[in-house]
Amino acid sequence: MNYFTYQQDQLYAEKIPFVDIAQRFGTPCYVYSRSAIEQQWRSYELALASRPHLICYAVKANSNIAILNLLARLGSGFDVVSAGELARVIKAGGDPRKVVFSGVGKQAQEMEMALRAGIKCFNVESIPELHLLNTVAGQLHCKAPVSIRVNPDVDANTHPYISTGLKENKFGVGIEEAETVYRTAAGLEHLQITGIDCHIGSQITSTGPHIDATRRIIRLMARLKSAGINLKHIDIGGGLGITYADETPPDPSVFINEVTREITDDSIEVLIEPGRSIVGNAGVLLTTVLYVKEAGHKNFAIVDAAMNDLIRPVLYDAWQQILSVRQHISSPKRAYDVVGPICETGDFLGLDRMLTIASGDLLAICSAGAYGFAMSSNYNSRTRAAEVLVDQDQMYEIRQREHIEELYRGEQILP
Repeated sequence: MNYFTYQQDQLYAEKIPFVDIAQRFGTPCYVYSRSAIEQQWRSYELALASRPHLICYAVKANSNIAILNLLARLGSGFDVVSAGELARVIKAGGDPRKVVFSGVGKQAQEMEMALRAGIKCFNVESIPELHLLNTVAGQLHCKAPVSIRVNPDVDANTHPYISTGLKENKFGVGIEEAETVYRTAAGLEHLQITGIDCHIGSQITSTGPHIDATRRIIRLMARLKSAGINLKHIDIGGGLGITYADETPPDPSVFINEVTREITDDSIEVLIEPGRSIVGNAGVLLTTVLYVKEAGHKNFAIVDAAMNDLIRPVLYDAWQQILSVRQHISSPKRAYDVVGPICETGDFLGLDRMLTIASGDLLAICSAGAYGFAMSSNYNSRTRAAEVLVDQDQMYEIRQREHIEELYRGEQILP
């Protein structure tokens, strides 16, 4: 179900016109649908209901504590990659016992924080990390629960910057050396082996790569069992894609059913780390057209949002649908480059888009709920956008727009 729809030529978020949101909170502004987020999370929960499982939402996709709180209320676990993300989860009411800590560069202080919080598991990505975690756990007189992230050398057929499962990627340990790593972990006094982890990439639009990776992991688990290393859970990662343009990713239920069919041991707990597929299409970046600049061979719609607000188009060459908040049905459309105020030629949100617009109009950049605000910055000393959550006919400001004074807080002029 699409929670952003036109009603009488006006674009709505659930039951609220985007015009009302802009009037109250200004632009640029991220707008999220509570119903869309919760419906997507429940689709995973329903598909996994017949077996032991834990959905660990990938906090990196969108880390606003209001959204984390919504998911925590549903019983979600969380996949974090930093102490900051763990702190957000705890602040939002998430259960640390449902947290897995991923990432290739965990620091000792982050390990200590996670151990004190009592997280479910560390997804360990190298032998040096195993040794450091063992040392930190020893200092705290406890055992650290660990899962080894195994790189199965599977091509996820996605953008190279978000592909994580090939042997040339920095993530995990190669599947050919995984047994040695597990044996090393088993010999360290302050580690407790609990599972195995695999994550092959993001914005994956077919089940084939995940099925291939899961089969390889299952074979590895059998070899580990023969060596006396019994695992309690398998983390199949995340990465299920969404529709930005004409992609046709499988529904979460289809994805889950096809991948978990390979896991025949019903006593094994299945962990999954969805992020984009839960929040991606639940968010829109709302922006105002400042100027319409017609340059003869090229038309520009200069808007108040920019690459610092949404970097995906320039960073990944990503295409995201751009809609006029008010439909001009009787007026002809023209091709525009939708660009921002930043001093970079790469500051665009969409190129050659067919629109009917004028200065002062509102545009909605779709599919912006994941890796939108989370990757935003203060480049060009621009304040970051507000974030608003819509719940039927109610709207809540879940992050205030930054003030200019906040841009240089903590900076000092030399005496």
